[in-house]
Amino acid sequence: MVEHIKAAYADGRFEKAEFDERVDRAMTAQVHADLMPIMNELYGTPSAPAVPPPYPYPHPQPPSYPRQPAPPSVSSERSGAAAAHILGILGLSFVGPLIMLLTMGKTSPYVRMHAVEALNFHLTLLGATVLLSITVVGLVAVPFVWIGAFVAGIVGGVAALGHGSFQYPLTLRLVK
Repeated sequence: MVEHIKAAYADGRFEKAEFDERVDRAMTAQVHADLMPIMNELYGTPSAPAVPPPYPYPHPQPPSYPRQPAPPSVSSERSGAAAAHILGILGLSFVGPLIMLLTMGKTSPYVRMHAVEALNFHLTLLGATVLLSITVVGLVAVPFVWIGAFVAGIVGGVAALGHGSFQYPLTLRLVK
């Protein structure tokens, strides 16, 4: 820093008193920030910083369930994913989605995502049906639950055909 002050004095940019005062400030500086005003006096205040100020890194977001694989390029993948939903509502309960998971789910992440979702829903539906059948109020509620499951299965099948993801409501995620 003293070399910079000497060079500026040699160029005639300030007088001897200013030179002595700046050298004294430079020699008594305790931290780098104490030298910055002297540099600004010698070379002027920079108009823009050369390096942009550091910004904190964004916090990584946890992956949401289900993870969205790349949209399928083959229509058979979309049909297989839709079949996982539709087979479950056509009376095959959890067997239909399980078949789709074991056959096409091994080769297609899109079919696997939909088959796992349908399988989890139908396992939850089976458990709810058994538990609701214990009470009289539950016996009355079971047909409405099945109607809701039928509608949700159709919506899931349509979402699978349209390259979308679908999550059934009130589902226990037993299969990952």
